[in-house]
Amino acid sequence: MTLTALPEPELLTVEEVAELTRRTPASVRWLIHTNQIKSGKIAGRRLVRRSGLNEFIEAGFTDAG
Repeated sequence: MTLTALPEPELLTVEEVAELTRRTPASVRWLIHTNQIKSGKIAGRRLVRRSGLNEFIEAGFTDAG
């Protein structure tokens, strides 16, 4: 039996974004509130698209030089 990697989810919770960026959930909520990270509310949950998170990260490296 071989293990196959599960596909990465397209939509991430605030907690998942916090874990990936090594920030607190409160910090991620602030980034969302200040429109630095795009998000949407689906079924009462705040979710971030993986592509939006990648854009945020790339912008940070671009700004850094």
